Amino acid sequence: MTRAPPTAGSLIRYATFPRTKSPPAFAEPVVEVFRNHEPDICTALLAKGLTSDVVLRKIADDLRGLGFEVERGKVSAGVIRRPVFFGENGKPALQYQVDCWHAGWRCGLEVEAGRAWEGNAVYRDLIQALVMVDMEHLVLAVPLGYRRMSLGRPRVSGNYDLTCAVADALFGHSRVQMPYSLVVIGY
Repeated sequence: MTRAPPTAGSLIRYATFPRTKSPPAFAEPVVEVFRNHEPDICTALLAKGLTSDVVLRKIADDLRGLGFEVERGKVSAGVIRRPVFFGENGKPALQYQVDCWHAGWRCGLEVEAGRAWEGNAVYRDLIQALVMVDMEHLVLAVPLGYRRMSLGRPRVSGNYDLTCAVADALFGHSRVQMPYSLVVIGY
C-alpha cells in the first residue's frame, strides 16, 4: 500500500483514494493544516489523545483560511448540515451533519478521535458521505493511534492504518463504485 511520505520531521500521514487517480489539488494544503498543529494534536506525540472537538477547535482558523465552513458547536446553530433528500418546496427533508464543508471544492471534512474505530465513526462517515448531496470529496482525519486500557494493560489501536484498509477495500473492489474521492489523514 503506497502512502504519501511524511514531510521531513512530521508524523502526520495521509493517503488518497481511489489509488488510480491523482490526489485532489487541495489535499496537500489541508494536510498542511494538520502538520502546522502537529505538536498540539498528533496522537503519536501526546500521552493522551484529544477529543475530536478539541482537535477541530485547534485547526479551525486554518481551515477557515482555506475556505471551509467549520462547525462552531454541537447546538443547532453551530452545526453544518448537508442535505440528503429534498422535500416539499425544495426544503431539505433529511440532512446529515458534517464537521466542515467547502462549497467550492464540494468537500466535507470529518475529524474523529477515540471513537473513530472502536465506535464505528469511520463507517458512519463513509456511508453518510455516500448520500450527501453535492459531496464529491471527503477528508477523514483519524488518530494515528488511539491509546486505551484493556484488561488493565495499555493498548494502542492503529486507527489510521485500519481506516486506510477499509478505504482500500471500498475504493479498490469491483463490486463497489464510490461516488466521491477520499483523503484519510492520520494525525
